[in-house]
Amino acid sequence: MSTVNLVPVNEFIKALTEELRKNFSDTIKSPPWADFVKTGVHKSRTPTQPDWWYTRCASVLRKLYVKNTIGVSRLRAEYGGGKNRGSAPIQARSGSGSIVRKILQELEGVGLVEKKESEGRKLTAKGVSLLDRVAHRVRSSVQKEAIPELRKY
Repeated sequence: MSTVNLVPVNEFIKALTEELRKNFSDTIKSPPWADFVKTGVHKSRTPTQPDWWYTRCASVLRKLYVKNTIGVSRLRAEYGGGKNRGSAPIQARSGSGSIVRKILQELEGVGLVEKKESEGRKLTAKGVSLLDRVAHRVRSSVQKEAIPELRKY
């Protein structure tokens, strides 16, 4: 059986995005303000991908799998970046906390994530099962393709 750590990240997030859109599209929905919001103060524009909400959900699930238990503050730092301040040096800024909170709340409603008291959020058994299933499918598809760069996976 494959785990999330053994598959290419980009391929895994694409496959998990499709899985979330296919199985949870009735419960995971982007809020109405998601089309107009920036993902952090370090960004100058809104996301251009039409399905960026599902992609961010997939990315949050992967981070929860890799880091085990993580809170909103740490996730904000993970999705942050450097603020362009003109001729002044770039300074680190956190990502949007509202986006992270809404995504975690939706994933809790679906049953993929649970809240641990004073530690943050962690994946449930259902969430781990979903991610392992997708990782296995991605690894088998990568092995079928004869791409030399992906042989290490």
